[in-house]
Amino acid sequence: MLVEALGSAVLGLVLAWAAAHRLPRRLPARALVLSTGVAGALFGAFITHSSLGSARLLVILTGALVVSAASVSLLLRPAERFRRRSAPA
Repeated sequence: MLVEALGSAVLGLVLAWAAAHRLPRRLPARALVLSTGVAGALFGAFITHSSLGSARLLVILTGALVVSAASVSLLLRPAERFRRRSAPA
């Protein structure tokens, strides 16, 4: 259980760091992104472990990765170039 928690926390941290490094202008502060990635991964590991029992480590880490990616994606802001401007009235 400890290996699952540590592995999912590291996986969430790496995912959040990669997102913050790749999309710095579309995400809020780096500390918020990193903490959201870790918290999402830990929650995903908890949900996967609770629903599947003591499944294989790879399955639990996959669940952690999915929930972490979904959590970090909720922080994304729209790109500036895709925003539509309203026509002047």
